[in-house]
Amino acid sequence: MLDREQDRAKNGQGVAERMPRIDAAAHRRAYEASLADPDAFWREQSHRIDWVRRPTRIKNTSFAPGHISIRWFEDGTLNVAANCIDRHAARHGERTAIIWEPDDPAEPVRRISYAELLEQVCRMAGVLRQHGVGKGDRVVIYMPMIPEAAYAMLACARIGAIHSVVFGGFSPDALANRITDCDARVVITADTGPRGGRKTPLKQNVDAALAQITQDMKVMVVRRTGDPVPWTQGRDIDLLAEMEQQPPLLPLCRDGGRGSALHPLHLGIHRQAQGGGPYLRGLSRLCLAHA
Repeated sequence: MLDREQDRAKNGQGVAERMPRIDAAAHRRAYEASLADPDAFWREQSHRIDWVRRPTRIKNTSFAPGHISIRWFEDGTLNVAANCIDRHAARHGERTAIIWEPDDPAEPVRRISYAELLEQVCRMAGVLRQHGVGKGDRVVIYMPMIPEAAYAMLACARIGAIHSVVFGGFSPDALANRITDCDARVVITADTGPRGGRKTPLKQNVDAALAQITQDMKVMVVRRTGDPVPWTQGRDIDLLAEMEQQPPLLPLCRDGGRGSALHPLHLGIHRQAQGGGPYLRGLSRLCLAHA
């Protein structure tokens, strides 16, 4: 196993290093090492990603009755967008990051490079910030299977917002419940969502969901198909049009109080199986230091 600290010091933070391919024998050795000394093994693996602050505590778990706690890398700080995009774009921006096949076979396949992905995510993050979305704010993503769905998730991570992905097949009532559960102030959606030769009226569903909600909302709409949809002035936003007005690069958001990078937290919205009220469960605490 290799310690990558010296390589990272030479290459600089934010530059991804290519990992060697692993064969069956190497996998077996790695697995045995992870059992023999989990802390040492996972400390070494943590060098494969970029950290704003590298963790010193690797594993902190308790399985005692009445005190179940599982924490990994709990004092480390990172940004998901930087790890998914920036470090790759810095070294090989021309490489393909996403291959997108549309629902209609007659529509051409798109190959989105890391450089293009970085630009689009930064532009969308700029639109979110322009409309008041910041650290800790909730954003619901109710989208078809289009590249902008990935842009939206990464844009939220870039500025420290919390995103909740709602399946595009959910009804207006289910969507309204999830918006209320996480106290979202923004919904990102599309006009309609083609799927299997049919179109789901996503924007229409959002309108019906928001009719059940009293809180002020912004609705950012990707005009994917160009189908006519109802439009509420002052609330609805043409997302792609506003992205064109944003700068192509947006620095990773910094905390104004201490200058530390923001700490995205991805929350899952779950409902209790036996009727009770909704609750939030943190799926992955990606960065743990708070202002």
